[in-house]
Amino acid sequence: MGRIEKHIKEALEGKQSAFDYLLNRYWNDVFRFQKSRINNQNDAEDITIQTFAKAFDNLKQYNPQYDFKNWLLMISKQVYIDLQRKKKHDFVSIKEKSEVFQLPDKELTAEDQMILEQKLLQVKQAINRLKPHYKEVLELRFFHDLSYKEIAEQIGEPLNNVKVKIMRARKLLADMLKKQ
Repeated sequence: MGRIEKHIKEALEGKQSAFDYLLNRYWNDVFRFQKSRINNQNDAEDITIQTFAKAFDNLKQYNPQYDFKNWLLMISKQVYIDLQRKKKHDFVSIKEKSEVFQLPDKELTAEDQMILEQKLLQVKQAINRLKPHYKEVLELRFFHDLSYKEIAEQIGEPLNNVKVKIMRARKLLADMLKKQ
């Protein structure tokens, strides 16, 4: 069994160090793939995080006959395509990044504005219920529009830790909002 297969097996067993290894090992490959497609650092980082979140959620489906990097890139390509489809339906997300809820790309009526404000309030309340370290990175990313690197510098943590925190925080937030 090779090194990658060993880490995949350990990740399937729930070992956090294995997830960290896979994220660190393949982050640049997935990021470069997306950066070449969209030429926007923040969007490429967001799609990369979404790619790893989706891959880790579906790790059981990985077939070891195939190269793990290629499997990740296929997932990343699908994440990108899904986002493009959403854009084609004239929807833009909050700050063109947040997956939490979608806004129509048109003039909002007073009723739509009230619904939007209620949804935003729900999101903010859910963020406030997160552990402080998850709350902090989400607020810096989505409300202060900082890059992953800027967040790492501001909170004094390694870049890879920030990537993992944001991935976990987004998943926790999405789970909270689904329950509402």
